[in-house]
Amino acid sequence: MEELQARHRKEQRDLQSRITQKKKQASKKTRKGVNDECGQLEATLAEQQAREIAELNGEPVDDPPEDLAKLDLHGDDVSSAVNGVELDTIAVSAEPKPHNGMGDHDAGGRRPNRQKARLARRAAEQDAITSQAAKEAQSLPDMKKQERDRMLTYMKERGLFEKEIRADGHCLYSAVADQLELLDIPVGSAPGATADVLPYKATRAAAAHYMSNHLDDFEPFLEEPMNEYSHKVKDTAEWGGQLELLALAKTYGININVLQDFGRVEKIGAGGSGKGEVWLGYYKHGFGLGEHYNSLRMKGA
Repeated sequence: MEELQARHRKEQRDLQSRITQKKKQASKKTRKGVNDECGQLEATLAEQQAREIAELNGEPVDDPPEDLAKLDLHGDDVSSAVNGVELDTIAVSAEPKPHNGMGDHDAGGRRPNRQKARLARRAAEQDAITSQAAKEAQSLPDMKKQERDRMLTYMKERGLFEKEIRADGHCLYSAVADQLELLDIPVGSAPGATADVLPYKATRAAAAHYMSNHLDDFEPFLEEPMNEYSHKVKDTAEWGGQLELLALAKTYGININVLQDFGRVEKIGAGGSGKGEVWLGYYKHGFGLGEHYNSLRMKGA
């Protein structure tokens, strides 16, 4: 980079020297043309040097404009306007070539902001990628709708209908609490739970209490100490899963059936001595937060 910058400085000095000489030798008749030519030479050199820096930095660059490829910034063929020779023989356009919607010079003759040009180009590339991704997404199957349609079919086959539970991180515990209410089992009746809190908080406390008191059954499946895990179960909106369902089934003495996509039913429970049977619906794609549980009720219950 230091070598390239040193060469660029020398090129700029050489060009300024030639421009000064051109302007000294210009007559009144050729002055305007000489000024236009000099401005174009400065813009072309700036464009060429910017491209070389971008290439050295590994940035994507477009092919050089045709005029830039033809123009020799270091030879004598750019001096066609000296001593009254016609200026229009130079192989550049009289008007700067736009680059990504920006001219090589603005109306005031200042050099364009190369960084802004690169940012604008990258933004355009990102927009194109986003647009392409959106088009591809339109052709993909709607996983949410397909899962929902299949679940409704399986519910109908089993005589079930759905009570939607709020998707707030507490859905498993809220769905179990709803099922316990159908069985007339108070959520505060389990060890560790209290009746003077919201239902999902009671089932959370019951699950945390049972797991903490049955370490051998649960701790081998955890990636953190039980005291930290039970705190998440009891006091946060951490999602619940199969371990928490097992804890709830054991502590309330119920059998839990979890209806999943494609008609699979996961059975988790207390066994033959259970106080009742409950149904939950498990969705993998159907809700914004991801995995979700709803409460399923028997028709006519």
